[in-house]
Amino acid sequence: MYEHRTEPLLSKERFIRRVAFHGLMAGGVIAVGLAIGISGYHFIEGLSWLDALLNACMILGGMGPVNPIQSTGGKLFASFYALFAGLVFIAVAGILTAPVAHRLLHRHHVERKGK
Repeated sequence: MYEHRTEPLLSKERFIRRVAFHGLMAGGVIAVGLAIGISGYHFIEGLSWLDALLNACMILGGMGPVNPIQSTGGKLFASFYALFAGLVFIAVAGILTAPVAHRLLHRHHVERKGK
């Protein structure tokens, strides 16, 4: 997926496409995470679809739940979903920064090699 250190830097157009592809991958990870949260809040806790969406978005965004959790199953789900949301945040941050970090490191290596 990434060029080897002996290969030249990608053109600006191809780099922009790579960043856009990583943005789409990050969006997919977020969409799957939201689907898991919405389904769990709806089917386990019994919230309406809209309230389930709100709670899933708030947890995934790091804000915390809006509706109080009533059932034991709902509390267990909310606990594990909160941990999952933290991992999704870290994964999305890595997916989004990977192409930029790789380009910076690759450029530094290419410039050093030329000196």
